[in-house]
Amino acid sequence: MQENTSSNQALLVIDMQIGQCSLEPLPFGREALLSNINQLIDHFHQHNRPVFFVRHAGPPGSPYAAGEAVWNVVPELNRDAERDTFIDKNRASCFDGTSLAELLHQQQIDQAVIVGLKTQYCVDTACRSALALGIKPILIADAHSCINTPQLSAADIIAHHNACLNGPIAHVMDTAAFLEARS
Repeated sequence: MQENTSSNQALLVIDMQIGQCSLEPLPFGREALLSNINQLIDHFHQHNRPVFFVRHAGPPGSPYAAGEAVWNVVPELNRDAERDTFIDKNRASCFDGTSLAELLHQQQIDQAVIVGLKTQYCVDTACRSALALGIKPILIADAHSCINTPQLSAADIIAHHNACLNGPIAHVMDTAAFLEARS
C-alpha cells in the first residue's frame, strides 16, 4: 500500500492507559514505545494535525470504568488537553460505537497513523476498521506493543502483525522513517 505524504493525517493513540501500560506485566519495550509515541505526538502537534487519544472504558464498577485511575492515559505522554481529542470505546474497535469515524470525516482525514496497545487486539482492529471506512491506516511498526502470551512472545506478536498487515491492510513503517518522510 503506497502512502501519500501530502494526505490529511490524524494520529490515533490507542489504549495507552495506566492499567495497560504502567501495571505489571508491562508491555514489551515500554520505554521505547513511550518515546516513539511522544515523538509522533510532538510531530503532529508541531504540524497542527489532530491527535486522538482512545481509551478503553469498561462498564460501571469495573477497574476500567471511565474516571477510574487505571482508565487514565499514562502521564508520560505529551498530551495537550486544549487541542487533543479523547475518545472512549468499549469494544476492540475504536470506531465501533464512538464518534471517531465521524470526527475524522468532518476533518477530511484520509490517513490514520496508528500506535498504542495491544497489537493483536485493538491496534489490529483499528487498522482493519479504518480501511473498511475508507481511511488509509499507517501502522507505526515500533510504536505498538503487547505482552507475552502463553503461545507467543510479544516480540513475535508485533513482528507477525507488522508483516501481516503491511500491504493489503496498512502501510507499515517505523517512527524514524515516518518522521523523515515528513521533514
